[in-house]
Amino acid sequence: MRVFRGFHHPGIAPACALTIGNFDGVHRGHQAMLALLRNEAQHRGLPSCVMTFEPHPRDYFAAVTGKPELAPARIATLRDKLAELERCGIDQVVVLRFDARFAAQSPQAFVDDVLVNGLGAKYVLVGDDFRFGAKRAGDYAMLDAAGQACGFDVARMMSYEVHGERVSSSAVREALAAGDMERAANLLGRPYSLSGHVVHGRKLGRDLGFRTLNLRFSHPKPAALGIFAVRTHGLVDQPLDGVASLGRRPTVDDSGRVLLEVHCLDWPASLGREGGYGKIVRVELLHKLRDEARYDTLEALTAAIRQDADDARAFLAAHAADYVKVGRQTTRDRI
Repeated sequence: MRVFRGFHHPGIAPACALTIGNFDGVHRGHQAMLALLRNEAQHRGLPSCVMTFEPHPRDYFAAVTGKPELAPARIATLRDKLAELERCGIDQVVVLRFDARFAAQSPQAFVDDVLVNGLGAKYVLVGDDFRFGAKRAGDYAMLDAAGQACGFDVARMMSYEVHGERVSSSAVREALAAGDMERAANLLGRPYSLSGHVVHGRKLGRDLGFRTLNLRFSHPKPAALGIFAVRTHGLVDQPLDGVASLGRRPTVDDSGRVLLEVHCLDWPASLGREGGYGKIVRVELLHKLRDEARYDTLEALTAAIRQDADDARAFLAAHAADYVKVGRQTTRDRI
């Protein structure tokens, strides 16, 4: 899969079958749409292309209006979104920066400058709630008429349901906010996971007797927060059971930075003390144990971590048969 920031690049495909969206989480509804896109692309002899945005358009408008509460919680980082799009067999992804200039485009300018001249779209697949152009003035009927005038086919995919529930990024966010990891996994079609480089931290966990792997979460509003039983892929051949904290570490840090800290319950001797740093790992958040909490002393924090580790070990042992231990690992830093 080839990834481009914008569409003014010599290596970009001159024509494509295209779908457009934020694809936060790449859930089962997205997966169904991407499968349809691939099928249509193959029939037309075209590469499949996804156009997505960074930042999320609602992030942009929340910042412009000074209302950060309007920004959606983020399910996935851009790295994880690209990894899932690649797993779905997409040939090309174009990441467009959503800024004031882009937001001000008229619907016709979006068609002319982006779809026709920028991407050479011959087939455009959108969701049932797709809108485009300044003030979301463009709708499906307008896009369909533009396609007839400009020579590209337009199709719309209606909502996708699992067990009677409409699958959407909003539904995934609701499940993660509630700590319902089973519902989130059903909507996503896989356990909820985050990936990234293991980076150096303050080494406080080591001092407390709980060595941790630290992964940064680049967005200030993660969809999930709390303490979780997890499995970590990418350190050794088999996934490693563990306990993790995803949040802002209120006891030891007042910066507000979001961090995923993972303690592997049984650290492989083959890795040595420093063997995790620099690796790209993927952490599956399988079960929420509790919310984050602030502790008055490091002794109280240590006792809580010890209890969390015991609870995670018990949960993972009781549910070992539920999780097929086959890992998938993104080995290249795409963006």
